[in-house]
Amino acid sequence: MNIFVGNLAFSATDDNLRQLFEQYGAVDKINIITDRDTGRSKGFGFVEMPDSAAAKAAIQGLNSKELDGRALTVNEAKPCAPRREPSRSRW
Repeated sequence: MNIFVGNLAFSATDDNLRQLFEQYGAVDKINIITDRDTGRSKGFGFVEMPDSAAAKAAIQGLNSKELDGRALTVNEAKPCAPRREPSRSRW
C-alpha cells in the first residue's frame, strides 16, 4: 500500500521516516519529494508498505503524530490523475 505523508519538516530524511513506519511493519520504499532546482524537501513524501493491515495500522497510529516539531498528515495515497494534453497548439 502506498501511504502519503504530509507536513514533513524540511529536515526530515528517509531514515527518519523508515524508523517511524517500521514500528508497524516492513517498509518497501520511501520517497521524500524534493524541489528539482534546489534539492530541498517540499514537505511531503510517500511510504510503500507491502502488508496492507500494517499500513492501515501505521496510518491510524501516525496521523497527527509529531516529527521534528510538526504534526504529520498520514493517509492512503490517491492514484495520480493523468495529465491532460493541451487542446490547442501554443504556437
